Amino acid sequence: MKYQTEKKRDSGAQRAASDPLGPNSEIGRKLRQYYDDLISEEIPDRFSQLLSELEGEEQTQSATKED
Repeated sequence: MKYQTEKKRDSGAQRAASDPLGPNSEIGRKLRQYYDDLISEEIPDRFSQLLSELEGEEQTQSATKED
């Protein structure tokens, strides 16, 4: 029985040594997955259109300031 407890302790230490986040590694993995899912989503057409309009406005304003 004592051997099994020591064996579990050793495997936990090995896991912690290989994983820099230690016990927080699961939280880190889930956050990374959530972030990756957000990044991979496409921008809705309406947002793309608004961004294009804003860029056009910025270019127009910078051109009028230069004159």
